[in-house]
Amino acid sequence: MVETSQNREEIIKENLLLVHSICQRFKGRGIEYDDLYQAGCMGLVKAVDAFDSEKGFAFSTYAVPVIMGEVRRLFRDGGAVKVSRSIKELYLKIVRQKALLEQKNCREPTVLEIAESLGVCAEEVTQALCAGQAPISLTADNDGETCEIDLPTVSFEEDISNKILLNEAFKYLANSEIQILKYRYFNGFTQSKTAKLLNMSQVQVSRTEKKILLKLKSILK
Repeated sequence: MVETSQNREEIIKENLLLVHSICQRFKGRGIEYDDLYQAGCMGLVKAVDAFDSEKGFAFSTYAVPVIMGEVRRLFRDGGAVKVSRSIKELYLKIVRQKALLEQKNCREPTVLEIAESLGVCAEEVTQALCAGQAPISLTADNDGETCEIDLPTVSFEEDISNKILLNEAFKYLANSEIQILKYRYFNGFTQSKTAKLLNMSQVQVSRTEKKILLKLKSILK
């Protein structure tokens, strides 16, 4: 079993690419990819909660059939993942709170930090994030100001948190590119803080980051 919320969060983040790889097998069978991915994420959460490391096998060995089971259930149930209104509302609160905490701490907040600030448990936050998986950006109101917040678990940026794939991809990147990735996706720093550390402008970091991600997409395909 996962001992802490922090460990739970890390395992989920590090295995999102596994969810994508499984969902790719079911593309083109009449169900939208977003729904496949949503079901796969729910399977991943179930696998993390039920996994027993003392049995001696790798997490991925246990997780794959659980994730595939959730995706197959989607086909049996007619292809729609039902999300309650309360979960949707919590998801929007999470997006707004994420923006506030990121602004305050100059880094990506953890699931536990978001949960504590909203007065809910980490599991509720994780479930809401999984239910809100869609490759879009939302606009969140922050003290009267409008800001665009990228959702944290569906984009390619989140996928590259898989460190095994990243270590392989690092062979094709310059040291300066690697440093940006480490600050952004290993340390969870914002683009503004990364820019200060590297004596760059936020715009330069943003443009460079986009170029790096395009390069990684072609490498990791």
